[in-house]
Amino acid sequence: MVLGDLDTAFTALGPPRTRPLFVMEIGVDRTHLIGGPAGIDRRVGDIGAGHFRGERLSGEVFSGGTDWQILRADGALLLDARVVLRTDDDAVIAMDYTGIRVGPPTVMARLARGEPVEPSDYYFRTSPRFATVDPRYEWLNRIVAVGIGHRRPAGPIYSIFEIL
Repeated sequence: MVLGDLDTAFTALGPPRTRPLFVMEIGVDRTHLIGGPAGIDRRVGDIGAGHFRGERLSGEVFSGGTDWQILRADGALLLDARVVLRTDDDAVIAMDYTGIRVGPPTVMARLARGEPVEPSDYYFRTSPRFATVDPRYEWLNRIVAVGIGHRRPAGPIYSIFEIL
């Protein structure tokens, strides 16, 4: 492939491959309505305890994390969350993620009311990052990950994948 040959770049590089990292369930204890300028509604969700399970790491999510959210006038919800994970073998890992949740207004209204909604009815994606000093999990410091989310009444559930 010659640099600049954009027609063959997708074929030469291929599509991204993923490997499951874990599934994470968290609770939302309380949401603080902050507000903002016209067209932006800011709120902060207190993240409750949760858990995560995967082939290479599993454990609990500490309560006390937060999810800073911006609800835009176009209906998109932007997420900026910080949580702390503790693995079953006592490693502590910081996880932060940004993301977006958006869908048809009727679906988003049902989510806001806490009604059940099929995950395929809206778009909910995240981009997690990790940080730890534990040598058993320091490989997390050097990966790119993506998440697919689903908002349930008690809180979200995420399937997190490592991009290979």
